[in-house]
Amino acid sequence: MKLSEQVNTVERALGERMITHGMVIVRQWANELGNELYTNRIDQLEQNYRYVFDYFLSTDDPDRDALLDKMTGEAYRLTDEVYAALRLQRGLSPEMYGFNPRNPQSVMHYFSSCVQLQPDDLQWLQQAAQYENSATIAIAASAALAQNLRECFNETAMLALIDVANSDNGLVADQALANLILLLAHYDVRIDFFPNIQDAFMAPLGDGTHAFETLCALIRSTKISLRDVLASGQLTFDDLPNALKDLLGSTGDTPDIESIESWMPASENEYMAGITAILPETWVYAVIIGDNPEREEKVALTYLTVGKMDLMWDNLDLAEGWLTQRLCSEQAMPIDYINYGHCCFLRGDRMMAYENYREARSRCKTSKEFFALFRPDRHFLVERGIPVEQIYLMEDQLLRSN
Repeated sequence: MKLSEQVNTVERALGERMITHGMVIVRQWANELGNELYTNRIDQLEQNYRYVFDYFLSTDDPDRDALLDKMTGEAYRLTDEVYAALRLQRGLSPEMYGFNPRNPQSVMHYFSSCVQLQPDDLQWLQQAAQYENSATIAIAASAALAQNLRECFNETAMLALIDVANSDNGLVADQALANLILLLAHYDVRIDFFPNIQDAFMAPLGDGTHAFETLCALIRSTKISLRDVLASGQLTFDDLPNALKDLLGSTGDTPDIESIESWMPASENEYMAGITAILPETWVYAVIIGDNPEREEKVALTYLTVGKMDLMWDNLDLAEGWLTQRLCSEQAMPIDYINYGHCCFLRGDRMMAYENYREARSRCKTSKEFFALFRPDRHFLVERGIPVEQIYLMEDQLLRSN
């Protein structure tokens, strides 16, 4: 995997507070550096993270999320340190010692390339932004620093750039603010775990939190995942324009016919596809189920025999009873343990949910095989009230579970 792909993977994992996942790559970097200090810090972070997870399984505590956010911020900072050191060792960033403040090229090269910026360097930039006679070079330096931060995040340097955006020199401040907005667009998720940056960024935007939240909302709208928003309940299907509803191909409250097709024998799929091309899905579903509760239950249980929970999410008592018997038989498959884990999760028994997910993971040859079964059900769990952060936390522990 290329270094840029590794960075994106770590950024995405930590953005979902999946610290174990992210540290797999960071540990590889630390091993390459041969730095035992970094390795020890990763060990300590993962140990603390495990304590938080064990606490999550057994206790409802509103302070847990704040603790996990703080821990994620620490993981980001450790990642940034290791990544900067790795870039130096690989020769991707030159090891530089100062610059000529009277030479624009020297300033641009230094602030765009150096990953070991010194406090004196950042202080020089903040001071240069205050004076008319150094405005041009301050603008060039802040643009170079923004380029550097996009490649290699540095919290101290980010705060220095925010300070430049607070400059009394309007031209310098406006250019720095534009650079900051682009950086926030790039690091939109990460910034949630850096409260110091959020607080500092308030000043150039104006008083109150509303301006910051609005800006973040605008930035994130360019990267938003409609599926995740729908699943989280922030946006309902009815809120969407008709054209988008048609594009999504949803059938409203009616179970999707694809769920029915999924468990049919291959010989029947073509026949079913032919019917659905002519008749409405609601009609096809009515023919199969009708108004017969016994037939509906039979079809639902038929789904479970092939590991499908599609018709069972609103009848968990029935599903749990059937799955309890299934797990006692020799026919139990990994998907059965996953589905039973779902029932436990929705019941609030996180410990039992985790144990069943872990059993399913142990019966799969690889984590990829397990998550191919688990992840399609994410949105069902979210729709029924499980916070997506809890799902990420559960997944992260299962990633390397044996």
